[in-house]
Amino acid sequence: MSRRYRIKHITTYTYSDRVTSSYGRGFLAPRDMDGQHCVEKSVTVEPAPTDQSFGVDVYGNEDVYFHVTNDHEKLVVTADSLVEVYPRPVDETTSWPATASWESARMALFGANVPADPARASAVEFALDLPTPEITDEVRAYAAPSFWPGRPLADVIVDLTHRIFTDFRYLSGSTTVSTTVVDVLAARSGVCQDFARLAIACLRSQGLAARYVSGYLATEPPPGKERMIGVDATHAWAAVWMPNDRWLAFDPTNDQLVDERYATVAWGRDYADVPPLRGVIYTEAEESTIAVSVDVAPQ
Repeated sequence: MSRRYRIKHITTYTYSDRVTSSYGRGFLAPRDMDGQHCVEKSVTVEPAPTDQSFGVDVYGNEDVYFHVTNDHEKLVVTADSLVEVYPRPVDETTSWPATASWESARMALFGANVPADPARASAVEFALDLPTPEITDEVRAYAAPSFWPGRPLADVIVDLTHRIFTDFRYLSGSTTVSTTVVDVLAARSGVCQDFARLAIACLRSQGLAARYVSGYLATEPPPGKERMIGVDATHAWAAVWMPNDRWLAFDPTNDQLVDERYATVAWGRDYADVPPLRGVIYTEAEESTIAVSVDVAPQ
C-alpha cells in the first residue's frame, strides 16, 4: 500500500547585523521517480526574493535558486510538499542481480566485453573516487570483511549496513560537512550523512557504483505519545547500482533497506552535490544562527 506524507521543512537564518544581499540554492522538493510521486510542492522565501527560479541538475534533481536584495536580519525558507511513496518491487532484492555475486555487478560495470549502454555509462561516475580521495587503506580494510568472494550483492549490502550500524555510534553534532570518512572511521561516531558516505566509500573501494541520497524518513511516535510537530529531520542514505539499471537503497543509520517510509529528494556522488540549502550573503554581521524545523506527517 502506498503512503502519503505532508513534508514541511523550515530553515531560519538569523544575523546579528543587516544582510544587504542573499543568494541561495538548494534541493528541497521530493523527486518524481519510480516508486514515488510528488503531488504538490512549493518553496517560499521571506523576505520575498527579487529573483527565484527552479531548475533540474545533471542527475535529474529539482533545485531552487533565489536572490533576496531587501535588507534583512532574518531569512526564512519554507518548503512544503505532498509526496506519495509506493512499496518497493518484491524482486528488487530477490531477483538478479541482487542474488548474483557482487563481483558480477562490478564486471557488468567495467567488463571489457560489456555491451554499450547509456545507463551503465552514467553509473560509472558513481564508482569513481571523489576529488578529495576517500578510498583509503583504512576504508578498504573496513570494507573487506563484507566482500567474501562470490557473495551475493544483496548479502553484502545487508552485512555492510548492519556492521556500520553496530560499529558506529550516532552522535548528533559530532561531525560537520567537512568531516572526512577517515575521520569518521577513527572516531567511530557520526550522523546519517557520515554513515552513508562511509558505506559509499566501502562500495567504491571494491569497484561498485554507489550514490548518496538525501530525503526524509517518516518516524512513528512512541506508544501512547502524540506526534511532535517539527522535530523530524532531513535524512541521508545510500544506494548501490545493479546491472539492470536499478539501485538498491539502504540505510546504515537504521540498519535496514529503504522502503515506503523514505521520501527521496535528491541524489549525487556526495553530500556536496545535493545540500538542502547553500548560499552566499553580503553583510557585516559577525554572528549568525540557523534553526531547522522538519515535519513529516502521514496523510
